[in-house]
Amino acid sequence: MVLLRLLRLVWEGFRLAFILATDRLRPARPKRAPGQLPLALARLGPTFIKFGQALSLRRDILPDDYTAALQSLQDQITPFPAHEAVREIEGALGRPVAELFAHFDHKPLAAASIAQVHTARMHDGREVVVKVRRIDIKRMIDRDMRALLALTRFAMMIMPRLRHYQPLRLVGEIWSNLRKETDFRQEARNITRFAAAFANWPTVDIPRVVDGLISESVLVQERGTGRRIDDPIIRRDGPRLARDFADVYLHQIFVLGVFHGDPHPGNLFITSEGRICFHDFGLVGVLDRAARRRLAAFTTAFVHQDADWLLDAAIELGVLAGEMDRLAYRRGLAEIITDYAALPIKEWSLADAFLRVTRLGNTQNVSIPRDFIVLMRAMFLVEHTVRILDPDFQLLETLQTKGPDVLKTAMEQLDLRGSVDRLKHDLVAGLHDVPAILAAWTRRLNQEGEGLGVSIRVHGFDGLGAHLDRSSNRLAIALVTLGLYIAGSLLMQHSIGPRILGDMPVLAALAYVLALWFTFRLARGISRSGRL
Repeated sequence: MVLLRLLRLVWEGFRLAFILATDRLRPARPKRAPGQLPLALARLGPTFIKFGQALSLRRDILPDDYTAALQSLQDQITPFPAHEAVREIEGALGRPVAELFAHFDHKPLAAASIAQVHTARMHDGREVVVKVRRIDIKRMIDRDMRALLALTRFAMMIMPRLRHYQPLRLVGEIWSNLRKETDFRQEARNITRFAAAFANWPTVDIPRVVDGLISESVLVQERGTGRRIDDPIIRRDGPRLARDFADVYLHQIFVLGVFHGDPHPGNLFITSEGRICFHDFGLVGVLDRAARRRLAAFTTAFVHQDADWLLDAAIELGVLAGEMDRLAYRRGLAEIITDYAALPIKEWSLADAFLRVTRLGNTQNVSIPRDFIVLMRAMFLVEHTVRILDPDFQLLETLQTKGPDVLKTAMEQLDLRGSVDRLKHDLVAGLHDVPAILAAWTRRLNQEGEGLGVSIRVHGFDGLGAHLDRSSNRLAIALVTLGLYIAGSLLMQHSIGPRILGDMPVLAALAYVLALWFTFRLARGISRSGRL
C-alpha cells in the first residue's frame, strides 16, 4: 500500500514539477504552480489536505503566493455513511446512540478530512454537536506520511539545496501534529481550559464539552449558534467587536499563555447577545512565561521602532541566530522599520513585521519553534478579522494603550511564592552541604600538605586539549613526511644501497613510499575534519 501511495505521490510531483518548469520558461505569464498545488493535494486525499493546511502556516519558508493558495484549501470531503458514524460513537462511548441522545441527526452537519460533525439533542434538552473521527484515518495518515518521507529523501538526493529547509524535520513535525489532531481528548482539554479562563468574560462564549462523552475518536460539545463574524449584518457593531476581539487575544497571548491558533471567520460566531463565540480548538499555541516576556519586548520594540532593541528581542525569541552577523541583521531590521514609517499607522501590521523578521533568519537556517509559527498565523488572522469588523481600527494604538496593563496583569499572576519557596529550599540544601565540603577540604589539606588546589573551568575551551593534540600530531607527521621526501631525494642523488627497477635505490623507494603514505593519511585527516 505504501508503494502504491508512493507511486501516486511521484506522479503528482512530476505534474507539479512540469507546471513549475513551464512557469519559469514563461515568466511573463501568470504562475500556475501556486494554484495547482492545493488541487494536487486535494486529489491525494484527506491526509494531504491536512498536510497542505499545516504547510500553509509556514510563511517563513514558503512564498506568499503559495501560502495564500494553500490557505484556500478546504476540507471538501465526502461524508462517510451515518451507520459508520453511529458504530464509532457506540464503540467509543460504550452506549447505544438512542440511550446517549434524545435525538441524533444522521445527516452530517459538516464533513472534513479528519472527522465529520452531526447535530444531536441531549435528554435534558441541550443542543449539541457530535464530532466523529473518520474510520481508519490514523492508519491512512501513517501510510501517507511514510510515503512522503521516502519521496522527500529521494528529492533531497537529487536536489541537495532542499537540505537548507530541513524538509525531513518539517514532514516529521507535521506528522506528529496530525497524530495529535486525531486525538479528540486533547481538543476537549483545550476547550475546558478556555471555557474556564473566559467564564466571567461578558464578551466571550466558549461552548463547553459534555462530561462523560469524550473519547479519542468522539467529542460531544454544546452547540454554539450565531452569525459568522464576517456577516455584513454585524458590521454596525463592528468597532465594539473589534476592540473586544483584540482584548481577548491580548489576554490569551500575554496572560494565559495559550491561544486559539485558527481564528478564521468560519470558527468565529457572534451570538444574539453580541458575544464572540469560538469554535474548533484543534490548533492551539502555547507560550511559556519566558516566551511571553520576550514577545512583549519584541512588540514594544516594534511599537517604538527601535532597530537595536528589535534585534535583541528577535535573537532572544530564537527567530534569529544570535551568533551571526548582527550588522547585516540590523540593516534588515532598519529597512523594515523604514518601510513602516512611510505607511499610515492603521496599516501597520505586527504579523507582517514578525514574518519579515523570521525571513531574515532563513539565510542562516534558523529553526523557528512551532508555537511561534502558529502564533504568526493567528496574528495574521486576528488582524484580518479586526479589519473586517472595523476598517479604521488601529491595532498599534491598542497595543500602546492596553499593552502595559495586560503585561502588568501577567506579571501579577506569576507564582512568586513558588519561586521564593524554591530559593529557600536551595539555600537550606546548600547550607546543609557546607560542613561536608569544609570537612573534605580539611582532609585533603592534611593528606597533601601543599595547600588547597583551585580548579577553574572556562566555557568554550572544553575541546581545546583534544584539538591541540590533533594539531601537534599533524605537525609531527608533516615534519616526518618532509624528512622522508628529503631523505629519499638524497638517496636517489647519491645512489646509496641496492637497486630495484633498474637505477632506483631500494632505500630511496622505501622513503618515497612512506612519505606518500603519510601524505595520504594527513590529507584524509584534514579532509574529514573539514578544516585546513
